[in-house]
Amino acid sequence: MSIDRRRFLAISAASITGAFLAACGSDGPPGSGKFLAWTEKRNEPVERFLFRHTSMDRVPAGAREAGAAFPKYYVSDDVPVWDEAARGPWTLEVSGLVDHPLTLSLADLQRLPTVSQRVNHYCVEGWTAVADWTGTRVSELARLAGARPEARCVDFASFDDGYHESWDLASAMHPQTLIAWAMDGKPLTPGHGAPARVHSPIKLGYKNTKYLVRVQFLAHRNGGYWSDQGYEWYGGT
Repeated sequence: MSIDRRRFLAISAASITGAFLAACGSDGPPGSGKFLAWTEKRNEPVERFLFRHTSMDRVPAGAREAGAAFPKYYVSDDVPVWDEAARGPWTLEVSGLVDHPLTLSLADLQRLPTVSQRVNHYCVEGWTAVADWTGTRVSELARLAGARPEARCVDFASFDDGYHESWDLASAMHPQTLIAWAMDGKPLTPGHGAPARVHSPIKLGYKNTKYLVRVQFLAHRNGGYWSDQGYEWYGGT
């Protein structure tokens, strides 16, 4: 997907809603709900029309990895850290409309077919950062779990104070949508979503759930942490 298309999408879709919310707070001013719903209803068909399942994010020549400057963000008061003593070993649940529900340890996840990709990360606030991500494709989890034909959405849930975001199935199945466990060749740190997180350059950052614990295949979208507060549900780049 070209950078020009991404800039167009940022302006025509999420930026309209994001800028409105940033100026007024995440809930917007009184009576803003109808405006936000109207905006999103018209943005999403445009984004879906421009989205190409075979388009791949390409990092511009000469771009450098953000490294330590890559922003850390979460919704809890403190950096979320999986407490194995209190919760037991971390696992990833793959459930919902699947024939074979899965419970995967980090070692199980790392034994699956692995992809490494150097891609952009696009934030609704307007910044972009480059990083190398390593993980397994969500499409591989769908294959292993036997996602059913009636599944149309995927919800990604975390242990970061109940954070979750649901995606359309086509975006979740994109070859650059990963369950990542490493960044820039090293295991994820708590600040970047350890033990594992969603990462894809085809969605804005707030759709890329960190601190992942569940991947659930659904018949319908079920909103999300920011989506429920007025941010655009589709959130494409």
